[in-house]
Amino acid sequence: MQKLRMATSPLSQLLLSLILLQNFHHSHSFSLSVENHNEDVIVSSPNATFTAGFYPVGENAFCFAIWYTRPPRTVVWMANRDQPVNGKRSTLSLLGTGNLELTDAGQFIVWSTNTATPSKQNPRLHLYDTGNLVLIAILDNSEDHVLWQSFDFPTDTLLPNQPLSKSTNLVSSRSGTNYSSGHYKLFFDFENVLRLMYQGPRVSSVYWPYAWLQSNNFGNGNGRSTFNDSRVVVLDDFGKLVSSDNFTFTTIDSGTVVLRRRLTLDHDGNARVYSIRDGEDNWKVTGIFRPQPCFIHGICGPNSYCSNKPTTGRTCSCLPGYRWVDSQDWSQGCESSFQLWCNNTEKESHFLRLPEFDFYGYDYGYYPNHTYEQCVNLCLELCECKGFQHSFSEKSDSTSQCYLKTQLLNGHHSPGFKGSFSLRLPLSHDYDEKAILNNDNGLVCEGNSGGAKELERPYVEEKENGSVKFMLWFATALGGIEIVCFFLVWCFLFRNNADKQAYVLAAETGFRKFSYSELKQATKGFSQEIGRGAGGIVYKGVLSDDQVVAIKRLHEVVNQGESEFLAEVSIIGRLNHMNLIGMLGYCAEGKYRLLVYEYMENGSLAQNLSSSSNVLDWNKRYNIALGTARGLAYLHEECLEWVLHCDIKPQNILLDSDYQPKVADFGLSKLLNRNNLDNSTFSRIRGTRGYMAPEWVFNLPITSKVDVYSYGIVVLEMITGRSPTTGVQITELEAKSPHHGRLVTWVREKRKKGSEMGSSWVDQIVDPALGSDYDMNKMEMLATMALECVEEEKDVRPSMSHVAERLQSHEHDS
Repeated sequence: MQKLRMATSPLSQLLLSLILLQNFHHSHSFSLSVENHNEDVIVSSPNATFTAGFYPVGENAFCFAIWYTRPPRTVVWMANRDQPVNGKRSTLSLLGTGNLELTDAGQFIVWSTNTATPSKQNPRLHLYDTGNLVLIAILDNSEDHVLWQSFDFPTDTLLPNQPLSKSTNLVSSRSGTNYSSGHYKLFFDFENVLRLMYQGPRVSSVYWPYAWLQSNNFGNGNGRSTFNDSRVVVLDDFGKLVSSDNFTFTTIDSGTVVLRRRLTLDHDGNARVYSIRDGEDNWKVTGIFRPQPCFIHGICGPNSYCSNKPTTGRTCSCLPGYRWVDSQDWSQGCESSFQLWCNNTEKESHFLRLPEFDFYGYDYGYYPNHTYEQCVNLCLELCECKGFQHSFSEKSDSTSQCYLKTQLLNGHHSPGFKGSFSLRLPLSHDYDEKAILNNDNGLVCEGNSGGAKELERPYVEEKENGSVKFMLWFATALGGIEIVCFFLVWCFLFRNNADKQAYVLAAETGFRKFSYSELKQATKGFSQEIGRGAGGIVYKGVLSDDQVVAIKRLHEVVNQGESEFLAEVSIIGRLNHMNLIGMLGYCAEGKYRLLVYEYMENGSLAQNLSSSSNVLDWNKRYNIALGTARGLAYLHEECLEWVLHCDIKPQNILLDSDYQPKVADFGLSKLLNRNNLDNSTFSRIRGTRGYMAPEWVFNLPITSKVDVYSYGIVVLEMITGRSPTTGVQITELEAKSPHHGRLVTWVREKRKKGSEMGSSWVDQIVDPALGSDYDMNKMEMLATMALECVEEEKDVRPSMSHVAERLQSHEHDS
């Protein structure tokens, strides 16, 4: 058997490269060794975009995988995700018969392509720059015959132009660190419809698209079709996903060919499209199937419910009267701490009403036209009944509906949901409704299944002899010396917890840690200031590799150590979106705290609005409003961390070379205590005068709607070209109003007078610099939406995802 191994000399490396580019064109077999997994690899040609080889998935556990060569190293395919092999004597071998085999510990075949061809046909293996690993045989007529290809067997990721067909599906990973098969699947069902399904250890259910909608009348407005037999979905190079059931999906960067793009079914059950553009180093979410994270089934276990909170993001919490089965694993759910008896239940049970709660599916029975009292009696008569959903139809007949539940699954608490759930409890269990909604027994839904454990595989036993025993003792002694040396090096390199944290941060996010002297030199002694705010001052800098960056020097944060700072930087690193400013690195040295961002060629929105030489036209302003809404919607609803910006203003909206907006400073509010919204650091007024929501002034609960209000002010400023606090003549009565700024009052007055007189009020508020070069209908829609965003009552304001959807739907209208 011939083995291909990366050699160390330049000549041997060159020869090996030629061999790889010749697609392993050998008459004999070759193999890759796990013990040399850093060297025994296959690199795609011609651009080395992908690498295939043994990938570590745990302690002494490896999978044969394909990943992106450039950082961040991201796995896109695995052969043996559910059966990792040992770190010793495991090999991947291409046999002369044309079969590709993965062997564990030298004796167990754990995976194979199950292919065969006569040896004279010269089987070869080639990794293309599309990410497709192909096993080829050369026929007698010199044509290539594909025996097997990885594109036909996807795991959790689809690459551009890789089809997902009726015979394949995507299966999520178990967690962020465990690559084994998880509980979520993207597939075509027997009706030829593309669906997302939760397949748990006990129950299964489809959660996308909505099951109650007819298959010919749902989707994104163009309807799904069951009348097809091809059952195929493909993501193209330009960011558009097309499915044979008429489902289409377009990313926010569609129309452009990016450096890297992928569709991944993540471990939290959501399908997301990620991309990396030229000059960027981090994946950014450019599309998501389910914007409401709590509507994904199975995200919390039985007898628990999901909620989105500003302090912790998505969390799972036990219902009243229930406790965690395993406090380290949310997926196992909760168990009751009480027992209900079936005799004389009307004297033993009572019902706790939980407003805005829902438990989807698994109804014991549906009872239309039942009053609340009738629903109570039905539940009491059923020994297994755990509660019921009672709601009124939104139709004009206002009929009531009762759903009995014997299983409490797929629970979620969603503010704004009109229904309520009545939980059955013993009379001895009494709870306060407010205490329930503010409970702190939640577990953050990041996936707690752990990584792959160390494998215990039997090796071939051999008879013991003196030579082997001597070598064993010698190796043990040598290993002990190596351990001591490794420990000394470890202590030297990682002297404190902050150093370890910085190492982990660099590995997870790809952030570079800069020294203070490097950044001081890059900014020429912090001489070229390009912006400033409450958090710090921003300088233009040029790194040693000639990359232009923006360096923000933060004001000193009292009593914040390096570990706390790195923890917050890690949060920023996990927030990646096309409309969020990209972070490249940081500096945490002594009292200095600096953040290194990508440089935006066209500065901030504030600079462009105030510039007399660079006027933003109507299309640019509309696209800025749309892109900003998308970025904020991601922060509020789509990312695993829930982030409130708290300081939306034109100075924090930056514009790249194409005038695409990127929201900045979204993480700096996190550099204070982010774990308690009720503490003094968060309850005091935050933001900038003129853009702050009334909640700050009147000490009301702070939610994502404060960002919606500030966004509305920014949009009005873009439409009118006027500052929210100056430049508008108002009456003395209006000046005394504490609920909104001068700009809002002025626009509302113009709309009121225009409605009374039957004239166009939009023409009276539009920035004179635009002249008449704008779309009247879209301008009126944008202004009306902005006024909805600045309503004094926070619950009346729309969400940022709703705003983005409205702007998106009008983007291409004439």
